[in-house]
Amino acid sequence: MDDSLAALLRELEEFGRTGDAATDDRSRKLLNITHDTGVFLALLVKATRARHVLEIGTSNGYSTLWLADAVGEAGAVTTVERAPHKVTMAERNFARAGFRPRIRQIAGEAGPFLASRADGEYDFIFLDSDRGQYAAWWPALRRTLADGCLLVVDNAVSHAHQLEEFRRLVAATEGFLTSLSPVGKGELLILKDARP
Repeated sequence: MDDSLAALLRELEEFGRTGDAATDDRSRKLLNITHDTGVFLALLVKATRARHVLEIGTSNGYSTLWLADAVGEAGAVTTVERAPHKVTMAERNFARAGFRPRIRQIAGEAGPFLASRADGEYDFIFLDSDRGQYAAWWPALRRTLADGCLLVVDNAVSHAHQLEEFRRLVAATEGFLTSLSPVGKGELLILKDARP
């Protein structure tokens, strides 16, 4: 990671902290991942050599920048966000980082977008969105995730109660292995077994 990106990420961390503390309106909060979660995601993307990354929940693009840096120039990140003001903020941050060529922004609802995607289209998926929707999205998530690849879910410890139904569905689905990491607010790793 170069110095200018590291500086931008530090700026966005502070902007997110102060902005979130200044409002009680959840829709205005950025609710960014923690710094250590960003490092963890980058490590996973690089270790798995992921090149086609999907992120559900862009916010202001903080986590997207970690993912886009990790995939490198040969990769691409598609990120989905439904809040127009967050889409605009993220677009500016992507331009500042010089990452526009490797980031595809989707403004809209994740459900219809997921339904439109091809089988095995993504080799890494990161979920940091409306946790109440994850169970409904599970069939599309598992279909669009390539064999042998990872789906990572944020807030798996901090909001474990909101993920109970989703975790039950995953556990009941053959061919998936899960592990809970205490990094940040808790990261649930879901591996789709490679077919023999």
